[in-house]
Amino acid sequence: MKVIGYSASPRKEGNTAWVVNKILEGAHEQGAETQSWSSSDLEIKPCRGCLACHKGARGCVINDDMQDIYAALAQADALVLGSPIYMGQMSGQAKIFTDRLFAQISPRFSPHYKEENAGKKLILAFTQGNPDPGRFQVYIDYTKHMFQLLEFDVIAVPVVAGLRTESAQERTELHAVMKEIGSSLVAERAPEE
Repeated sequence: MKVIGYSASPRKEGNTAWVVNKILEGAHEQGAETQSWSSSDLEIKPCRGCLACHKGARGCVINDDMQDIYAALAQADALVLGSPIYMGQMSGQAKIFTDRLFAQISPRFSPHYKEENAGKKLILAFTQGNPDPGRFQVYIDYTKHMFQLLEFDVIAVPVVAGLRTESAQERTELHAVMKEIGSSLVAERAPEE
């Protein structure tokens, strides 16, 4: 099984990156091949809305670092997408990444449906400074539903809250919890392999 991670935070070593990497660590310990990226290391431009990706076999015409992620995603069984919650929703980096998925993943009801990408497993992880993990639940539910419409199999949506005064890494209980999410992703896949 191959699991890729993407931390859509401007902070390369912040809470979101730590959460994504801890989930990947749990998957790796169960035998998964893992790979991760940080948006702070990449140049990913916004979608142009040109529809070239759906007019032929060429794919997205924007020549940037998203091309490497497309290649990895095509081979992956699962994606761990992490985003801090900014202004009540995913970061701008996460939104650009999500919009660019259009080039490879379109829902069944779309005239551009691409069957080879349907059913990829997804862990959608959020971090936030607000101490109430339910504070942005309406948005989190919306985002989960949007990924389900794109035909991702959303396995878990962990929300790590209360990070204004301490880092996720300092919260020792989170180490096992995040690794278990990654482990369960692989365990869920194991009978199919």
